[in-house]
Amino acid sequence: MENFRKVRTSEEESPLPFPDLPRDVVEMKVKEGSKIRNLMNFAMAQMELKGSRQIVFSGCGRAVTKTITCVEIMKRKLGGLHQVTKVRYKTLLEVWENQDPLPGGSAQNLTVHKNVPSICILLSRDPLDPNQTGYQPPEPRHGLELQLGSAGEDTSSSSTKGLKRSLPPPGEELLTKKLQVQVSDSPRGSGTTDCQLDGRH
Repeated sequence: MENFRKVRTSEEESPLPFPDLPRDVVEMKVKEGSKIRNLMNFAMAQMELKGSRQIVFSGCGRAVTKTITCVEIMKRKLGGLHQVTKVRYKTLLEVWENQDPLPGGSAQNLTVHKNVPSICILLSRDPLDPNQTGYQPPEPRHGLELQLGSAGEDTSSSSTKGLKRSLPPPGEELLTKKLQVQVSDSPRGSGTTDCQLDGRH
């Protein structure tokens, strides 16, 4: 396979594993290279501005972790969302092209079928059947208001670069410490030497 390069990947089309979904339900198909910020901006606009009651996040292979991350962000920002999670396998079709074909021959392509884990998560403002497999009730919103600013933005995000260390009271920073060094093996004799060390780091 060292002479082959992957040129195309396609995913098999399959219906969503949730019964009784509205036909116009929004499905967020998360890819490995998708930007979480772009996904969340679109999803939040659908739920808040357009008034969608349900939304589905789906991803497979290496995009599974990113799919779960998007769902957790939306649950934290909106709150009160019912959730149903379905895990299954999907088939990916990969097309690999030979980069070193035989002289005078045409480029050879190799087709690979891969079964990869896939996840579909339904979030709903409306109550869902709690008896179905994969159901999770809404999480309590305890402490959520403390994390969200007045404009609804997450104040605990990466905008905070780091923690600030408390500064010492004025005057203490300039205090120096004395260190006495015992010199016992000096050829000039024993004695003590006072060294002034700056207490600042």
